[in-house]
Amino acid sequence: MNPCAKLVSLLPRPAWGGATRWRALGFSLLLILVAALQAVPARADVWGYVNAQGTAHFSATRLDERYELFFRGGGGGGGESFNAGDNGEASGRSAYPAAGAAGVPPKLQAFFDVSPNYKAVRHLLREASLAHGIDYELLQALIATESGFDTHAVSPKGAVGLMQLIPPTAERYGVRADKTSAIQKKLTDPRTNIGAGSRYLSYLIKLFPGQLELALAAYNAGEGAVQRAGNKIPNYPETKNYVKTVMQLYNHLKPPGAMAASGRVRMEMMGGTRGRGNMVPLQVASGPSPEVKAVRD
Repeated sequence: MNPCAKLVSLLPRPAWGGATRWRALGFSLLLILVAALQAVPARADVWGYVNAQGTAHFSATRLDERYELFFRGGGGGGGESFNAGDNGEASGRSAYPAAGAAGVPPKLQAFFDVSPNYKAVRHLLREASLAHGIDYELLQALIATESGFDTHAVSPKGAVGLMQLIPPTAERYGVRADKTSAIQKKLTDPRTNIGAGSRYLSYLIKLFPGQLELALAAYNAGEGAVQRAGNKIPNYPETKNYVKTVMQLYNHLKPPGAMAASGRVRMEMMGGTRGRGNMVPLQVASGPSPEVKAVRD
């Protein structure tokens, strides 16, 4: 017997109707209930730790024993979402909680309250936010995920500084080596790094209008990787975890009722972040600037 039909058969039979009509009605109601339960997105928690130097490390999964649960994510947050694989067709509720719905989690707020590295650059985030039309909290969440506000962070792939830029990407946005400083050195300067990184992020947000998760995936893996995946999140565990982490932080940092319309993408994610790769793409669709070519490791 079909499991659903078996469950319906166990329902009490009302006196006012026949068994056939009752079971048909119960079966329909049960199918609706099952579909509703399947539509509830998985909880999106954020794990993290702060090292002895005051640098935070965040992830949507527990990568090792140092990571503790920073806060629990909600199971969906209202508003429509979109599936990048369906070219923007509505496809259900978001996997992320509504922005500011529960306020900033205490552990997360405590980090920003005491972090000298964050306090030293928050004025630069404000300037970049105004200059490039990017939410302050989005820059805050992205940098927290990328570098934990460590200006000298260097990834295994050679990404440098607060927004973890690789030199070819930085060159696209005006960072040039000179006789006294290599690009890598210049990228340790917060103003230079945030300036170039926010310009790149602004470009990606415009390249994938209304699909913030795709812009973030492109920041991590390269816009070419997103496009080759059919304008979906590439099937890289690092990138999936990265987007999930940034979005969770962003949605909890954003003040209630102030979330920008971002056409959020419904995603089902898993995996862990191991380094980062805002890689310059092999190719891009029509865009405002010529692209430097590189191959993803």
